[in-house]
Amino acid sequence: MGKSILVTGGARSGKSKFAEKLVKDLAGPVLYVATAQVFDEEMKLRVEKHRQSRPADWATVEAYRGLGKIVADQGDRYQGILIDCITIMVTNLLFDLPEIQQEDFSRNSIEQAETRILEEAGRLAQGIASSPATIVMVTNELGSGIVPEYPLSRIFRDIAGRVNQYLAEKADEAYFVVSGIPIKLK
Repeated sequence: MGKSILVTGGARSGKSKFAEKLVKDLAGPVLYVATAQVFDEEMKLRVEKHRQSRPADWATVEAYRGLGKIVADQGDRYQGILIDCITIMVTNLLFDLPEIQQEDFSRNSIEQAETRILEEAGRLAQGIASSPATIVMVTNELGSGIVPEYPLSRIFRDIAGRVNQYLAEKADEAYFVVSGIPIKLK
C-alpha cells in the first residue's frame, strides 16, 4: 500500500516545488497529473513553464475528472503520482455545472455542486487508498485571506476548503508551505 501526502499553501508559496521534490526523492518512475485547462494565453504560458520545470522522464496525464480511476489504474506503474492541483480540479468541476456558468446560485444548486465535487474527491480518496504508489496532492490554502467580494468566489472558497479538509483527513501526511519552507502538519 502506498501513502498519500497533501501539500498546501498560498499562491507562490513553494508548494509545487516541495511536492516535486517529494516525488523526485522516491527514486522511481513518476506520473504527473495536471488538472489545469488552457483557456487563454496567460494560462498557456503558465502551463508551459510548469512543463519545462518537470523532469523529461516524468509521464504526464492532463485531467481534472476521474482522478481516482487514473490513480487506481496507474498506481502500480509508478513509484509516485503528483496531482497538481486540487484547487484547479475544484475550479474546473465547478465550471462544468451549467447553473454555475449562468450564475444561477440557488441554495439547492450550490448544495448539489458541493455534493458532486465532494463525491469526486471521495472517488479520488478511494483510488489513492487502492494504489501502491505514493500520491502527492498539491492544493491552495484559501481560508487565510479576506472574504471574497463576489458570490461565486465565496462558493468556490467554501467548496475548495471542504475538499481540502476531506483530503487532509484522508492523507497520511500533510504539509503547509510558507515562503518555500514546508511545515509538517500531520
